[in-house]
Amino acid sequence: MLENLKEKVYQANRKLVDEKLVILTWGNASAFDKDTKLVVIKPSGVSYATMKAEDMVIVDLDGNIIEGKYKPSSDTPTHLEIYRAWGDVIGGVVHTHSTHATAWAQSGIDIPIQGTTHADYFYGDIPCLGVLTQSEVEDNYEHFTGVKIISEFTKRKINIVEIQACLLTGHGPFTWGSTVDKAVENSIVLEEIAKMGLHTLQLNNTIKLPQYILDKHYLRKHGKNAYYGQ
Repeated sequence: MLENLKEKVYQANRKLVDEKLVILTWGNASAFDKDTKLVVIKPSGVSYATMKAEDMVIVDLDGNIIEGKYKPSSDTPTHLEIYRAWGDVIGGVVHTHSTHATAWAQSGIDIPIQGTTHADYFYGDIPCLGVLTQSEVEDNYEHFTGVKIISEFTKRKINIVEIQACLLTGHGPFTWGSTVDKAVENSIVLEEIAKMGLHTLQLNNTIKLPQYILDKHYLRKHGKNAYYGQ
């Protein structure tokens, strides 16, 4: 069942390791099949060194295991909350604890738009979302993590297509995309701009990319009159 998507999710999780965004088992990638409304996600706590495509777990949007010999990732409720809210737009979600993005998350600071590398992928600052309440953590931590992402993007009127990433204060980064491969790409870029952003602040803590340059770089790749690429 969904064999092709299981292979894609397996390869996406492997790429997170290859790109050094994940060490040990600190991360997960998933994909959403819009036709069946099912989610494929990596199993919880299984070593990347021994993990295979057949080990991926299929769950429905209520978290019921449809296929798989392992328990799904402990972050599955977060992924499901995102798909329930935005599944008509996105097809993949990634969570890591990559070093530089997590440093920004642990500092509770948005990653500001400082340069065109950032602008090529994200149309503005990467938001760092607030901490959960004690009752939310004790009740259903992973579920309310997803709720937090959805509610803060809604409250702050952030377009989920223009900003396909966020940080959770004290926790780490989440990214998404039209496919799981795009979500992984966004994680790679997020880590790189987090590293660039840290170095930039050390040199100049007042820098901000002018709006007209942000517009040019983002819209030439993603706007209705985009001309970047073939």
